[in-house]
Order: sequence, then structure tokens, then C-alpha cells
Amino acid sequence: DVYPSIFTANVILEGACERVIVGDLYCDIPLGLYVIRGENVVLIGELDLEKEELPSRMNPVSEAEIKRAQKAEREATDLKGSMRKRMEFLDFD
Repeated sequence: DVYPSIFTANVILEGACERVIVGDLYCDIPLGLYVIRGENVVLIGELDLEKEELPSRMNPVSEAEIKRAQKAEREATDLKGSMRKRMEFLDFD
């Protein structure tokens, strides 16, 4: 068997941030310096900071607000899942 050679290189990101989106809210959370093993990279690209990348309906919020929104979304998903399990148990598909 012949396997193609795959080139991997580690990636170092300086000033990295994570963009968290919940509904129409978003927050860029600074992460600082990040080192990513090359074998974990599938695709990499550069953002054009001059170009608006989010729809105009998106609203920037603080880190505390986005964490509250994430928690509310998670709780709503958990509630929906538990309701579905109850319905399946009662055979109300």
C-alpha cells in the first residue's frame, strides 16, 4: 500500500480569540497565545478585518452576557430533550 505523504506543521496563533454566537448575540473572547498541533488542523485561513463578516442583525455583547445566553440556551435544549424522553416513554411520538 502506498500512502500519500501528508505535511503537517504546528500552528501558533498570537492574539487569538473565540467568537461565541448565541442567536443574534455574539462576543469575541480573547484567548491570547494558542499553539495547535498540526495533526489537528484541517483548514486554516486569514480573515479580512476590513470586510464585515457578520449580518447586520448580530449584536455584540459582553462576555458575561454571552455566557448567560449560552446557559439559557443549554437549559432550554436540556428541557426540550427531557420532554422528548418523557413523550417517548409515554409513546406520544
